[in-house]
Amino acid sequence: MNMVANGNALATSLLPGNAAVRLATSLFLVVAGAFVLTLAAKTQVPFWPVPMTLQTLAVFAIGATYGSRLGAATVVFYLIQGALGFPVFAGTPEKGIGLAYMAGTTGGYLAGFVVMAAIAGWAADRGWSRNPLKLGGAMLVGEVVMLLLGAAWLAVLLGADKALTFGVGPFIVTDLVKLALAACLVPALWSVRSYFSRQN
Repeated sequence: MNMVANGNALATSLLPGNAAVRLATSLFLVVAGAFVLTLAAKTQVPFWPVPMTLQTLAVFAIGATYGSRLGAATVVFYLIQGALGFPVFAGTPEKGIGLAYMAGTTGGYLAGFVVMAAIAGWAADRGWSRNPLKLGGAMLVGEVVMLLLGAAWLAVLLGADKALTFGVGPFIVTDLVKLALAACLVPALWSVRSYFSRQN
């Protein structure tokens, strides 16, 4: 399957025309994006009501910058690294590694990251990544789906009452902040690109 959808997303609009170079550049972007996701997962910021990592911010930004196919492929590659035992997630290696960790309480959220990236990328493929309101609306849909998947898996493990109390409520404020940042960041990058395009 071709990872690159079209040139409406910021990253895919910059890809070269040559097919081989385009593929090599896309693969580089996938690896680089997975590295950014790892750094974001390991970065913790004090916040209320719970400390937050920058992971969802990175997922949103990658999806909106890469487009749906390349963005989702990047998150899938990141998850494959985790499944193989690389300590790429926020709780690894302290809370376990590999598939055992992924089958734990964060499993639903990790699966939701793929959907989040795909939805943000879907919006970017339609040119919405230039508009913070349209992009933010699409990201909000992705956020809801991710939280529902996370809560559904938590409900299997812990019960429905604990899933909503501990798996959704504490993250709403922090994730909305990161969503807003991503929805403003990507259109700002488009503005920078347009500025330099006019100068050349």
